[in-house]
Amino acid sequence: MINLTGLTIKKAHEAIKSGEYTCRELTQAYLDQIEKKNKELNVYLEVFGDALAQADEADKKFKSGTAVLLTGIPFAIKDNILIEGKKVSAASKMLENYIASYDATVIKKLKSEGAVFLGRVNLDEFAMGGSTENSAFGPTRNPHDPRRVAGGTSGGSTAAVAADMALVALGSDTGGSVREPASFCGIVGLKPTYGRVSRYGLMAMGSSLDCIGSAAKNTEDAEIVFRSIAGHDDLDSTSLEDTKENPINKKLTIGVPWDFINKEGVNPEVKKNFMASVEKLKAGGYEVKDISIQNIDLVLAIYYIIMPAEVSTNLARLDGVRYGLHQDGKNLMEDYFFSRGKGFGPETRRRVLLGTYVLSAGYYDAYYSKAQTARTFLKKEFEKAFKNIDLILTPTAPMPAWKVGEKSDPLSVYLADIFTVTANIVGIPAISVPSGFMEMEGKSLPLGIQFMAPHGGEDLLFEIGKKFEQIAL
Repeated sequence: MINLTGLTIKKAHEAIKSGEYTCRELTQAYLDQIEKKNKELNVYLEVFGDALAQADEADKKFKSGTAVLLTGIPFAIKDNILIEGKKVSAASKMLENYIASYDATVIKKLKSEGAVFLGRVNLDEFAMGGSTENSAFGPTRNPHDPRRVAGGTSGGSTAAVAADMALVALGSDTGGSVREPASFCGIVGLKPTYGRVSRYGLMAMGSSLDCIGSAAKNTEDAEIVFRSIAGHDDLDSTSLEDTKENPINKKLTIGVPWDFINKEGVNPEVKKNFMASVEKLKAGGYEVKDISIQNIDLVLAIYYIIMPAEVSTNLARLDGVRYGLHQDGKNLMEDYFFSRGKGFGPETRRRVLLGTYVLSAGYYDAYYSKAQTARTFLKKEFEKAFKNIDLILTPTAPMPAWKVGEKSDPLSVYLADIFTVTANIVGIPAISVPSGFMEMEGKSLPLGIQFMAPHGGEDLLFEIGKKFEQIAL
């Protein structure tokens, strides 16, 4: 019997290498967990029928001595990342039966290392939402309390790892979509610097915001996955040139924007946990400074103008004509209305309408243009802040996971993004690390803290994430 709960990538690799078990046996152990838990949690939209065949190929690599660290490691893949020959629906009726015609760059890289793809996991439709309640195929539930949401939009990815239904997972992060559900599910979630990981083969939502990130049990595993999938890609015009690892040989200084954190709306238990985390960091020898970032309180407004505008543009291609769901009308216009009306869920339609509005004549200058100006200003403010500190620390989310169906007002869900959207708006890397639990209705609900680093500063995040995991014990 393989103990999946305490398993990490390195432990699994060493166990397979030493002959303790095979890639096939490891994959089967996860498939058994999926069989046992998926009905209740609704994590997997599809378990791939060739998962064991993939594991057999990985075993051959171990026998030939060509195995690397990710060979045979079972992954869950968010259902908006393309795997050639597999369905990829973005949890939408619009693309329910769409088959990917090519591999995303991140998939190609993982395939070359012999990773095993267990299946595609649930998300908010087209990665729009903060709870994975907006999926056309039902909500994903939190492994710590199935009455509650897993977070979103990568709720399937984080729940898969938290419930031992995958060792690691890929997700996408547009405004916190890996970090917030990681916090809700009690695991690590990484959002890299914009451009460090290729977006080729990721279904576009907000093209200037989207990043492919990793969900893992600890910082080291998140780092291993990042090192594998990062790198320049000619197929992504926003891809950055490769950068070298930078050894950290100094004590890091951490900035805390208390004026931002002390705003109304942060759960008192979340704030208490955050303050305890700050004290642990101080006790661990880190210098923690009080900082103030001008106009950071505008970030949510900036995000919810730019993101819907890009959504509206990106989803225009899904018109019921070229591919995806098609509904016949009396004429072409009715075809559009019927196909998009039936294919898109309420939240997707809401964001398309918002985006079309802010881009329309008469409103472009009033909203979209101003939001882009404010975004540029905020980037400069962060550059200025990072001249005096190494990292910025906040809670990951202002509250723990809420109950499924509890937040019917979309604005209250949008407010859950208050601490995470900043990293996407300014393009910097960020990581959510588990920081403890709060008791609610007889359940221990996970909480997380978020570290943000300067552009290209993933090494700083891995350094602090590993250290915090040690001092938080």
